[in-house]
Amino acid sequence: MNVLYVYKDYFPVLGGIEGHIKYLAEGMRARGVDAHVLVTNTARQTISETINGVPVLKAGRLTNVSSAPVSIDLFRQIRRFQPDITHLHFPYPIGEMAQLFGGRSRRTVVTYHSDIVRQRFLRLLYRPFLRLLLRRADAISISNPTYTQLSPFVAPHAGKCIVIHHGQDLSRFEFSPTIEARATELRATLGDRLVLFVGKLRYYKGVENLIRSFGEIPEPATAVIVGTGPMESEWQQLAQELGLDARVRFAGSVSDEELPAYYRAARLFVLPSTQTAETWGAVQIEAMASGLPCICTELGTGTSYVNRHGETGLVVPPGDPHALAGAIRQLLDDEPLRAHMGAAAYRRAHAEFSHTVMVEQTLVLYQRLLARA
Repeated sequence: MNVLYVYKDYFPVLGGIEGHIKYLAEGMRARGVDAHVLVTNTARQTISETINGVPVLKAGRLTNVSSAPVSIDLFRQIRRFQPDITHLHFPYPIGEMAQLFGGRSRRTVVTYHSDIVRQRFLRLLYRPFLRLLLRRADAISISNPTYTQLSPFVAPHAGKCIVIHHGQDLSRFEFSPTIEARATELRATLGDRLVLFVGKLRYYKGVENLIRSFGEIPEPATAVIVGTGPMESEWQQLAQELGLDARVRFAGSVSDEELPAYYRAARLFVLPSTQTAETWGAVQIEAMASGLPCICTELGTGTSYVNRHGETGLVVPPGDPHALAGAIRQLLDDEPLRAHMGAAAYRRAHAEFSHTVMVEQTLVLYQRLLARA
């Protein structure tokens, strides 16, 4: 079986979708599938690499429009492949249009990660192509069942949707003396009442509400924000303006090797997203696999499907720093509740959100599609 994964970026670019494709591509190759990845390069030239055993072709990038890399060469490169399955990861309009007008695969799978939320003009312009894409797709993979009601584009195609949880490699978050030693160092530096956020610092992540919530949270609690992105400077400035820069610490980019120590050092995890562009929140699974209770917002998406209110953590309204502060105080102050929810989170992560389960379910989907006459 030959499978081509198409998106805008790939590991070592860090992000939920990039990591998701990495798990799929590596997992498929480990099972004998000839998996390739087609993405864009950060420069104008087209290059070919092998990353952790996965052949990755990076088409030259001309510019970026509304966070989407524009690559004319992607249209040419996709015609070099004739895979059994092309697996697209929406939203990336350039990649999807390349498949629509130049793809040569026997079957097409679309993992629908999110609606186009913020870029209204792009959404309006792309709407007819998106409808054509979903109509032509042989299967639409969604992370949770709520999305067949949430998305007006997915809903008409509910009959071809299949729920496959976006799994993670949870083994790297297991306890080890090395991780615990580094976590101890972090607590000594940052304090031992740590509230953790991990993610790309993009507009829909709602980190401004986490920052504002700390105006209602007594010392010595500290918020640690791991990640970089376009909102980083603005959110750092907000923390300074509110006089919270000593208690809201921006850790910047953290390596995959060191990230488990941050989870281990924290008491709880917060995902304060404000827009439905946050359809899943893969970082919640990492936190849960580390035994942390989570606080997320109710967006009507997969965030509150992953993190069950009252079981694995708490769910609060989006854009409400006061409600967020109350939930953070509750978990910081109630150690038995925190421990109970952390243990439940650990069990749920390992039972439902392992990357091995995701890969196996996706492989079964591929086999089923190719078995059709």
